[in-house]
Amino acid sequence: MKLTTKGLAQTALLLAICIVSQYFKNLSVYITGPIVNTTIIIAVLAVGLWSGVLISIVAPITAFFFTGSPIMAAIPLMFFVVMAGNAILAVSVWYFQEKQSFKWRLPAGLVVGSVLKAIFMGAVVVLIILPIFGQNVASKLPKPEALPKVLATAKVTFSITQLITALIGSVLAYIIWIPLKKYLKSGQDL
Repeated sequence: MKLTTKGLAQTALLLAICIVSQYFKNLSVYITGPIVNTTIIIAVLAVGLWSGVLISIVAPITAFFFTGSPIMAAIPLMFFVVMAGNAILAVSVWYFQEKQSFKWRLPAGLVVGSVLKAIFMGAVVVLIILPIFGQNVASKLPKPEALPKVLATAKVTFSITQLITALIGSVLAYIIWIPLKKYLKSGQDL
């Protein structure tokens, strides 16, 4: 892993795209989520694993500051779960792209990374975090009686929705990567 000024600039550009997309989170997680996952994947493919992991770590923090979340505010451990889920996607894509040699390694890495991210986040959030800390969320809600609905939504958001947005982001990244790879091989910069 070589940290270069060019790599840092490319990572900053991708992080900026990620951050801008977070302004749309209140419209739909199905807009923001795929864009965030796409930037993580493109960062890994174009810059390197460290770039994708860096965006994986920063994205949940910036998302919280832009849109807020009663669950993240009440359960700070959720930040680490989202960071780790994003990093799992990044590492999976990198592993299949760099350490495997079969023809369809990138699509395989994208699917495996998306599924592992969703399984990890779903298992940790649904089976551990919410059962232990879920009651803390009530204090952050305008109507504490809405807690059961909020927790039910969180269970879906941090499992099934993560899978869907990661898969959509993977498709977008694959479509973008095909011409981008040729462009980068020609010696041009991002």
